Amino acid sequence: MQVTETETDGLKRELKVVIEADDLNQRLSARLNDLKDRIRLKGFRPGKVPLAHLKKVYGRSLMVEVVEQAVAESSQKVITDREERPAYQPEIAMSEDTVEIEKVIDGDADLAYTMAFEILPDIEIADFTKFSLEKPVAEIADADIDEAVAKLVEANVSYTAKDGSSAEGDKLKVDFVGDIAGEPFEGGTADDVEIVLGRGRFIPGFEEALKGAEAGETRTFETTFPDDYPVETLAGKTANFNVDVKEVAGPVQPEVGDDFAKTLGLDSLDALREVIAKQLGEECEAAARSKVKRVLLDTLNDAHTFDLPVQLVDKEFDAIWEQMTDRLTKAGKTFEDEDTTEDEARKEYRDIAERRVRLGLVLAQIGDEQEMSVSEEEVKAALMERIQQFPGQERQVFEFYQNNPAMVAELRAPIFEDKVVNYVLELASVTEKKVSREELLAPDE
Repeated sequence: MQVTETETDGLKRELKVVIEADDLNQRLSARLNDLKDRIRLKGFRPGKVPLAHLKKVYGRSLMVEVVEQAVAESSQKVITDREERPAYQPEIAMSEDTVEIEKVIDGDADLAYTMAFEILPDIEIADFTKFSLEKPVAEIADADIDEAVAKLVEANVSYTAKDGSSAEGDKLKVDFVGDIAGEPFEGGTADDVEIVLGRGRFIPGFEEALKGAEAGETRTFETTFPDDYPVETLAGKTANFNVDVKEVAGPVQPEVGDDFAKTLGLDSLDALREVIAKQLGEECEAAARSKVKRVLLDTLNDAHTFDLPVQLVDKEFDAIWEQMTDRLTKAGKTFEDEDTTEDEARKEYRDIAERRVRLGLVLAQIGDEQEMSVSEEEVKAALMERIQQFPGQERQVFEFYQNNPAMVAELRAPIFEDKVVNYVLELASVTEKKVSREELLAPDE
């Protein structure tokens, strides 16, 4: 086998590999000898078929398999011998000359192909002890707990039938029939629908049109579906509704106390407040972790400069761009609606793709240097946590992952990333900065 380096440009590598015809013919002879002891041909005793006859019958098809195997084995050997670290599977290109290919298959010519790939860059990992990071933290105040209790009370409101007209906060039971230009539409008719006025669960104008209605009353009105309504056939259309109000019930809020806590499975109001305080604390800790992790990743990105494999960046950009343009299409928006242009958006998302690839390579090298790994037990725990996010569909979700090993493999990435982040945070200088709970929980820009 002869290997010639035909291109070296930054991270790019292109090699020409030549496998002599004698090597291919020896491989073919070995395959024919193996086949001789197994094949049964009419007119020949087992194991007595002449090699020349076998070659005449099966030579070309076997040589195709020999060539495929030779390319697979030799390309891997080239990478190993050269101690290369390809950023992705090398691209193999054979000659497009059909005459030359025929000669190779006939065993009369050497096999030549090219390998093109990019190697992983050499990365000098920064000194994490020099990192100074700020971690926002927030204390849980009594007012935060009071607010959470109030939300629980609101979520556990009961309703009692009442006389007179309905008002915001009342619950109505209605039957309705809708049409657009006299034609019924899917979802436009329903019976015994419960509506809490003021919650905004229906299209704009629907709940407002029922305020002041009494039980037994019928109301007819028009309302328009929003332009971005998810059902395209209804978006922007004006519908007529005929609504029969069957019941009107007013809200009855539970009294905050030990009895209310017991309805939630706790012994007392104090116990309820302790549970809420713990939950809020965990929520704030998760938010603080997320924000300091974001700062850390920004710092890691800024601290490392090296050439990036172009194909990795292209692949990441294509995935991001497809998601973004798909979102715009579904929302019926343009780049102008987003206060940008396509060229500006492409540059922005190219930068994001480069950041992701750079951080991925840095995190991977840190993990490799520290011999970090993700155990099967950790993957199983992540899978169980994922399954629990779909109550009532646990079996379907489990079977989905069971039938898609690649999806299970994707569970490893965030576990590995968190291990690397934890390692760096332990070495970095992290100071806490007290902020309000609202500021802590506010989404990043």
